[in-house]
Amino acid sequence: MRPTRLDDLIGQDHLAGKGSILRTAIEHGKIPSIILWGPPGVGKTTIAGIIAHTLQVPFYTLSAISSGVKEVRAVIDEAKDQTGSILFIDEIHRFNKGQQDALLGAVEKGIITLIGATTENPSFEVNSALLSRAQVYVLKPLSQEDLVKLMHKALAEDAQLKEANLVLTETEALVNLSGGDARKLLNLLELVSQSRPADQETLPDLADQETLPDPAGQEPFRVTDEFVMKVAQQKVALYDKSGEQHYDIISAFIKSMRGSDPNGAVYWLARMIAGGEDVKFIARRMVILASEDIGNANPTALVLANATFEAVNKIGYPEAQILLSQCATYLASSPKSNASYMAINQAVSAVSKYGDLPVPLHIRNAPTRLMKNMDYGKGYKYSHDYEQNFAPQEYLPDALAGTKFYDPGHNAREEELRKYLRQLWKEKYRY
Repeated sequence: MRPTRLDDLIGQDHLAGKGSILRTAIEHGKIPSIILWGPPGVGKTTIAGIIAHTLQVPFYTLSAISSGVKEVRAVIDEAKDQTGSILFIDEIHRFNKGQQDALLGAVEKGIITLIGATTENPSFEVNSALLSRAQVYVLKPLSQEDLVKLMHKALAEDAQLKEANLVLTETEALVNLSGGDARKLLNLLELVSQSRPADQETLPDLADQETLPDPAGQEPFRVTDEFVMKVAQQKVALYDKSGEQHYDIISAFIKSMRGSDPNGAVYWLARMIAGGEDVKFIARRMVILASEDIGNANPTALVLANATFEAVNKIGYPEAQILLSQCATYLASSPKSNASYMAINQAVSAVSKYGDLPVPLHIRNAPTRLMKNMDYGKGYKYSHDYEQNFAPQEYLPDALAGTKFYDPGHNAREEELRKYLRQLWKEKYRY
């Protein structure tokens, strides 16, 4: 069902419609290096294929999941003897810096025209040097109308689906379960066609239908939302990187670590790995948890989580799963505290409530004589000039004087912090 002409592409009219930038470039037979950014199953790979089919130039395809610098260089070497070669890299965000750097020279010299596809924000995942040499095109999620149109097109054109003789009396379940992913929608429609029971009640009175099912196939079968849900629950994969399961499973993973259960954490980690989840997405969430849910109860947690994030970017799957497991089990087994998280939330609320309160004069910077004459910095006590490197003074604006935002958690390390702060501030903050 993958189209080979822009006119047959469903959705993305802002890129493929008449007079659009990308369509104009294709019609003129010359395109720049581009990055196609959008959700799964909305046409990134399809557009790359249409470009190759339309321009009739040498076309190479690599997947960032299974390819590395060696494969990239092999394509570049071959493209040197070609004219106008295009290299399409699917999931280019999975390439590390070294792999992306291997593309730079060839793109800059015009040896290849790069088409990259990514579901992640290229500003974060594609290095700036490569990004500056490419145009970024944003693909939009397919609308309900687009998805329904795609299903009817498939039922009319695909031999297997025509044989199944399906009649879509309800489409809400198919559309919702697809999550806007055309590939997933067609896979689900195929499952429905394979799952139709031979002895199920068939659809009567089709004489009034505008388009009759193919009489050469089976008896027409009514596809309802109820039947689709039944098929989906039995056969659809239990992990989808873009759908509800994506958020449910990462939630279970985070809550297992927050709840100090390394067993639950490593199980949900395994589910994400088996589902092909982006290694950086998992590692990024652990960095956040290390600060939000562990914080000063074990400061080493953030160090390890950040080191894990850096390491998995260099290693990649499959070995990265070992690093992820080490970090996840360590975070789950660490003492917990959200005191720092609560402190910043309360401080942000105070900013929102009180607005831009003036900085007290004694802690303002005074780099000029005028500022000194205006009492900037007057009365400031330099902490290191005092015993214990501490001198009590107010650091908050007058309207917030004495407000305690940080309340150390009740764990061994933060109790030490509490004791230290209590000794310094005595009754002011009541630690």
